[in-house]
Amino acid sequence: PYCGERKSVEEGGFSSPFRDLYEKLVFPVEQKRFRRAVPQTIKGEGGKEEVIVYEAVDYNPESPSVRVLRQNDLEVLGEVERSRPRKVLVPLNRKTFVQATGASETELLGDVLHDPYGNHPELGTPPYKRVVAGAIHEAHEGVLYIDELPHLGRLQSFLLTAMQDKKFPITGRNPQSSGSNVRVDGVPCDFIFIGACNIQDLPSILSPLRSRLQGNGYEVLLRSTMPDTPENRAKIAQFVAQEIVSDGRIPHATREAVEELVREAVRRAEVIDGEKNAITLRLRDLGGVVRVAGDLAVEEGSSLIERRHMLHAIRICVPVEEQVKRKFGSFERAVEKEVSHYRAKQMLANLDGLARYG
Repeated sequence: PYCGERKSVEEGGFSSPFRDLYEKLVFPVEQKRFRRAVPQTIKGEGGKEEVIVYEAVDYNPESPSVRVLRQNDLEVLGEVERSRPRKVLVPLNRKTFVQATGASETELLGDVLHDPYGNHPELGTPPYKRVVAGAIHEAHEGVLYIDELPHLGRLQSFLLTAMQDKKFPITGRNPQSSGSNVRVDGVPCDFIFIGACNIQDLPSILSPLRSRLQGNGYEVLLRSTMPDTPENRAKIAQFVAQEIVSDGRIPHATREAVEELVREAVRRAEVIDGEKNAITLRLRDLGGVVRVAGDLAVEEGSSLIERRHMLHAIRICVPVEEQVKRKFGSFERAVEKEVSHYRAKQMLANLDGLARYG
């Protein structure tokens, strides 16, 4: 009685103690439900089928408003929809194998570029044109490969979220940029992930990420040797030729030189990996031997890498620890001698200074 509303009801009006609730809650729902399109197929001229859509425009029980959209009208509306401003973040005709690194956060997760004109309507660039997709988005429905996975650091948690949700938002990564207030949600990133790292870096991988990989994929330890067969020996010879062509400054090798390198690969497989009748797959070390042998051949003026060049390269192309052991007998003795030599030089310098001022 104290709400101030009129208590009399006009003829044909709606009277109910819940009138206010109806007008605020039920009526908008019915109005929204009424606004729908009803498609229908009819036969036009010549018996050709045509789609007609009856779409409600206004909700008025006394005089409802309905518009009729024919086939030509629907095609025009489709053209208008397709001509709206948009930007394709990830094209369909792209390479679905993406190799990423942990060099920057924007490379992996995407970014929104800065607009120096501050989103000016005439001079500035619209936000949707400044959105840049990341590697996780470019690898959608493809393969994402990341070498040296532990180098991602804290970005591993974002990678885990993208793998779980299969979508990841793109937003400006620089808080001082005008793109920091732009956000694109629900960008798909459903990909097959392949990561690689060294054995000593395994503790640096995020535990939930490893759990995800173990639960939905595989953890594979790559072999460091291969069986000693004629086919695999031919692959080592092919590897030597590829390294020479890749270098471009050293001559090709003779058959005897390649055979000597194959014997060294067999020896390293037994010494380093403890496997007999095998060939090592530590190809970086073998590539270094090939280049040293090539440098020796160039220094000598030879047109080919011969067996003696390869043998000499095998002898000198060893780690520094092995060189120290050959010269001093042990690493500790080398450190002791180097420190003693430094102290002796320092004492001589001090004595020379005292003699000058004495």
